[in-house]
Amino acid sequence: MKKKLLLFFIILLNFPVFASDGSAVILSKLNDALKNKPHYVRLKEERILNFKKIKSDNLTKEQEYNYNKSLYFEYQKFNSDSAIRYVKKNLKIADELKNIDLLNLAQLQLVTLYSSSGKYRESEALLKSVNKKTLNKALLPNYYVSYREFFEHYAANSYDEVYREQIIKYRDSLLTILDPKTLDFKINRIQQDISQKKYGNSEKQLLGLLKITKDDNPQYAMITYLLGKLYEATNQLELRKKYYALSASSDLKNANKDNASLQELALVFYEIGDVDMAYKLTQSAIEDALYCNVQFRTLLMSEVYSIINTVYLEKEAKRKTELQLYLLCISLLSAFLFAAIIYVYIQMKKVSKIRSELYETSQKLAELNKDITETNQQLQETNSQLSESNHVKEEYIAHFFSLCSTYINKLENYRIILNKKAAAKQFDEIYKILKSTTLVDNELEELYKNFDIIFLNLYPTFVKDFNTLLIKEEQIVLKQGELLNTELRIFALIRLGITDSVKIAAFLRYSLSTIYNYRTRARNKAAVSRNDFEEMVIKIGTFSSNK
Repeated sequence: MKKKLLLFFIILLNFPVFASDGSAVILSKLNDALKNKPHYVRLKEERILNFKKIKSDNLTKEQEYNYNKSLYFEYQKFNSDSAIRYVKKNLKIADELKNIDLLNLAQLQLVTLYSSSGKYRESEALLKSVNKKTLNKALLPNYYVSYREFFEHYAANSYDEVYREQIIKYRDSLLTILDPKTLDFKINRIQQDISQKKYGNSEKQLLGLLKITKDDNPQYAMITYLLGKLYEATNQLELRKKYYALSASSDLKNANKDNASLQELALVFYEIGDVDMAYKLTQSAIEDALYCNVQFRTLLMSEVYSIINTVYLEKEAKRKTELQLYLLCISLLSAFLFAAIIYVYIQMKKVSKIRSELYETSQKLAELNKDITETNQQLQETNSQLSESNHVKEEYIAHFFSLCSTYINKLENYRIILNKKAAAKQFDEIYKILKSTTLVDNELEELYKNFDIIFLNLYPTFVKDFNTLLIKEEQIVLKQGELLNTELRIFALIRLGITDSVKIAAFLRYSLSTIYNYRTRARNKAAVSRNDFEEMVIKIGTFSSNK
């Protein structure tokens, strides 16, 4: 039971994929059939040739008649000229035998062949020579089919509604004598329903027939063709394309040269804008019509071909123009690439010449780092002299850190200038060194560390006193090894009298908005009045002296 459920879900999950890919598979099979068309024709010719080889020299006239009739059926939808030749042989045999039934059958077969090959006068004369009253009952279907197909072929040359009425008339007559259980009856009945716009019932009947008809059955092509016509009448483009493609594939595999599906499918592809496929199908349809000498098909295709061929030629001309443009672009790009290679080679030679300059520059940078270290030592010595008075200390500390910030700014500007010069000359190694901000970051880190140490030497209880101004839940807890954090440094500067956010932002290297947010959040966490908070921060350090 579990295996069955698993199989059901797998099929269910994959069903949309199969459904969506069905059309692609059908078109793929059509393309294969078009590609292998010469192979199918060769198989048909081999089958006919093998049949001819088995003919005996001792056949009776009746046996020879049946032999010729078999070849007629082989050639009927393959090569009408050959089919006509064998029917004419049967006319002669029937005349020799004085057999009116055999004569009438051959004449009716010749009627359809003549009308399909454009010999309408000869076809009509033969039809009129056949006396319906003398016809065997078994030949009545052939009689009505001959008349119906005569008007179908003639209607291709003339769009007069009279001929359409004649087609319906003789199809009605045919339906009265065909066995309702036969496939011929069902197909003719469906054709009649489609002509009367009874699409719902026709679709149901055709889909039912399709389920029980194999694709190697000659009637399979007719069933799928009628489905295509039905969906054309009901404006269902995808289904129309699908069934015309199935019909065309079947005709190609059966080497049926008298087919309408390729022509109809070519029009579908033309409508959806696939001119290449439309042209390919039209070419194949015209080849088949000319091979079989089906004049009415050639006539129908000539109108379609002229339209599709014109569009195809215009598209080919456009492709040619685009190809020429692409070739021109490729040529220009190739020339540009060649010039770029030469330019890179020249630059590489220049790089080799400036390596000594890079070495000298690196030496200067080492000396500059030594000077910075010495300056830091001097600054630390200066800090020790800030113990004379709180006022002097505060002013001197502010001056000291202002000097450090200014120096770092100058050093940063110097790095940017060197970076720009190096970039302009494309000195790769110096560009990488000067692009780094490690020097500035290190100096800033040392500056802030010195600031923290000096400030806390001046105000050792600053962190504790600052936390007393905050509510208990928001008091600051420093990380291990941390003297001050960013928030504490901001208010340390305020304690030193630097209350301007612009100056604080410049010193700490933060944006003005960030400094403003820190100050606002601290006021919001205050255990005292928000308006008095910063004034009380400025007074930190005076409490102990007052006591």
